Amino acid sequence: MFKSFAIAATLITAPLAASAQDVIRHPIPDSDFPISQAVEIPGGKTTVHLSGVVPSVVDEAADPASPEAWGNMETQTVSVLNTIQATLESMDLTMGDVVKMQAFLVAPEGEAVDFSGFMDGYTQFFGTEAQPNLPSRSAMVVDALVNPNWLVEIEVTAVRP
Repeated sequence: MFKSFAIAATLITAPLAASAQDVIRHPIPDSDFPISQAVEIPGGKTTVHLSGVVPSVVDEAADPASPEAWGNMETQTVSVLNTIQATLESMDLTMGDVVKMQAFLVAPEGEAVDFSGFMDGYTQFFGTEAQPNLPSRSAMVVDALVNPNWLVEIEVTAVRP
């Protein structure tokens, strides 16, 4: 039964979600959340897997061992995505070529994870008028990253058009 549903959903959404590169992005039904439910990659496409990227120091005047040196969740997310964007561009790819994202999020001790801050950074790069392509995405809350001041690490997979 699940296979039948999945095939029906593909037939209904594929014409609406196809891109110029023949990658099919399936939107989440009845949702405007800025991720794809699934992304189909046709045979013969080259996939590029980027290793996890972590934030850069944003305040050089702050002690690098302090949270102030790294910024809040939105600042760190933008830092990470800027690095990913630069890496992709060095490989003749763009953020629009990203088909899968895994985000590892950390909450500062005693606080909840700042998912809104993550989304504020994320939506500067995905689902915009200039870059409407949405990846499939998983966001996981983890206890810690290698540096105790990092709040986010992101891995992406892109497809070469």
